Amino acid sequence: MTRTALVLGGGGVTGIAWELGILTGLADAGVDVTGADTVIGTSAGSVVGAQVTGSRSLDDVYSSQLDPPDHEIGARVGRTTMLRLVPPMVLPGSEQRKLRRIGRMSMRAHPPGGEERIEVIRSRLGETRWPERDLRITAFEAETGQFVIFDRTSGVDLVHAVAASCAVPLVWPAVAVDGRHYLDGGLRSTANVDLALGADVVVVLAPLPRSFSRATSIQAQLARTGARAGVVITPDERALVDIGRNVLDPAKRAVAARSGRRQAADLVEEVRRAWPTGQG
Repeated sequence: MTRTALVLGGGGVTGIAWELGILTGLADAGVDVTGADTVIGTSAGSVVGAQVTGSRSLDDVYSSQLDPPDHEIGARVGRTTMLRLVPPMVLPGSEQRKLRRIGRMSMRAHPPGGEERIEVIRSRLGETRWPERDLRITAFEAETGQFVIFDRTSGVDLVHAVAASCAVPLVWPAVAVDGRHYLDGGLRSTANVDLALGADVVVVLAPLPRSFSRATSIQAQLARTGARAGVVITPDERALVDIGRNVLDPAKRAVAARSGRRQAADLVEEVRRAWPTGQG
């Protein structure tokens, strides 16, 4: 049996929309990768992962991206914010130590809580129960820097798991779960492709394919999975323009979704060659 994995990376509000556009466009052409055995979601990808493994149809979830973003809260990840995140990640130390530095910075910048943000996540998902399928959502503990993987056995409800994965340091407050505080798993890696270890075929959607090091790059992580076939999908030039520079701008959501659906037409044959017959 061929084991498949769909890896959904971080990329803000527009990343959610673009990923859903890609998935819908592929499904339009008869290649539905949302039926993967394992779905791994990081930050924006955690929203998409929860949506496509839930009870709503892909067409319905995609269509919601075209509606006015009334329930979203606008924000900005500017150059200054990104530059502040670089030193803690490039200074010497283990992965956990680096994430702990980020966690401390974030906790100083924003008191934990953010109930309004959690309600935004709830409105995005439309449901609160974990799927029976193998959905994995990434985050890290702010106090310790420990990288964590939430799934249906973790004892953490789906909304808080996704909210934690979407809690961008220095932009949103950490999400509290049982007295601990969690932040965006995309600080370890924008997609955490290496969690697909053991899959035979891996499809990666990466709105933001950058990495802090070669070891955490998407291609390096993909190689470590041992997959015999892998497809990495990133925004093309037109999609980058449509997404815009501020990935947290809800006003760009609809155009990013349509751009992903358009781009998918150029990817169908590559994905079809890799994806097992009968699984989409």
